[in-house]
Amino acid sequence: MLDWAYISGRVQRFHAGGNDLMRRIRGLRRRLTLLLAVVGPGLITSNVDNDAGGISVYTQAGSHYGYVLLWSLIPMTIALYVTEEMCARMGVVTGKGLSDLIREEFGFRSTFFVMVVGFFVDLANVVAEFAGVAAAMQIFGVTKFIAVPVAAFIVWILVLKGTYRQVEVIFLMACGFYVTYIISAILAKPDWLLAARMTAIPSIHMDSGYLLMLTGLVGTTIAPWQFFYLQAGFVEKKVSVRQYPQARADVLVGSISCMIIVFFIIVCTAATLYTHGMRNIDSARDAAEALRPLAGPWAAYAFAFGLLNASLFAASILPLSTAHVICEGLGFEAGIDNKFSEAPMFYWLYTLLIVVGAGVVLFTNKLWAILIFSQVGNGIWLPVVIIFILLLVNRKDLMGEHTNTLTFNVVAWITAIAMITLTLVLVYSSLFMSGAPS
Repeated sequence: MLDWAYISGRVQRFHAGGNDLMRRIRGLRRRLTLLLAVVGPGLITSNVDNDAGGISVYTQAGSHYGYVLLWSLIPMTIALYVTEEMCARMGVVTGKGLSDLIREEFGFRSTFFVMVVGFFVDLANVVAEFAGVAAAMQIFGVTKFIAVPVAAFIVWILVLKGTYRQVEVIFLMACGFYVTYIISAILAKPDWLLAARMTAIPSIHMDSGYLLMLTGLVGTTIAPWQFFYLQAGFVEKKVSVRQYPQARADVLVGSISCMIIVFFIIVCTAATLYTHGMRNIDSARDAAEALRPLAGPWAAYAFAFGLLNASLFAASILPLSTAHVICEGLGFEAGIDNKFSEAPMFYWLYTLLIVVGAGVVLFTNKLWAILIFSQVGNGIWLPVVIIFILLLVNRKDLMGEHTNTLTFNVVAWITAIAMITLTLVLVYSSLFMSGAPS
């Protein structure tokens, strides 16, 4: 005889389980939708740090020291996340860019200093990015007199004609192309166990060359411009406090993915150039050329394509960041969603930086002085910007309940002091020592 009460109970439990599963799926879908709506500024800002100058330094780290410096990527990931998260939080809570807040809280003189230094340092960095475009395209047999003007036009028209969302989608696609460095590393057939051990166990040497290279790695990973661009990105997307957990996740994913790419670049060059005694590699272009006989043409082409992608990516972002800094500081309209007639100062600054940056690469081959200036300028600018950020993020009248916790403050100040110390070492080495990382 059938036990209808038992069967009815099982059916009810089945339906209850199904309803619970559907609620979980709807909750997961809602969280995923929120994340996709917010994602962008953190992922883009972190990955654009892997620009032409950065790739050159990572290349030198792998070719000069093999896998030895891989351990530094873990503390660098923490430092990158801590500094960027504070800016993301300020943008979400206040709805204002970093230049806006500095002007309102510290006055026009402080803002003017930040703007002037930022403009010239970023201009030097833009020159380096177009130099990266020229170097990458020469590997494919294209002269810089064709490659650089075409690249300049592409990045200019992209921002001039696109909306913020359209431009962001293209930038996110550019992040995906960094996978070419993973391909290069796999084709190089590295010692993965040794790489893993060197990543997990610090190997510290006290010789000046090692310390200088370590300083160069930090200096190229955390740059002042990224704080302004990141905060402006969250403001322009109108991310609310309710969406702060998603914004924080965006920054975390960006920081980790950035360092994963750095890991594969170092591994690739360590497995080929360092192993074969090719220690005198001074640029990413040299590395791509040297990879051809060691790991095959596809590894070389993948490496060169990664350099081209990174250079175009950064040549778009850096002028945008600078235009935001200056326009926010002076109170002008800024943002890609504005038309040219609504934000003429913003678009003219963007245009000027691209034209001058590309022009310098076309009409001179002596870029070393500009690259040195860029390093020194970043060294002067970075400590100032970090201190402004820490002072602002701890203002209760500005941030309310979203100020730093004691633990986060300790981590942030230790990170800031370490970055300032390393940056001063980099500035000193750039000015007074030969063989500084570029």
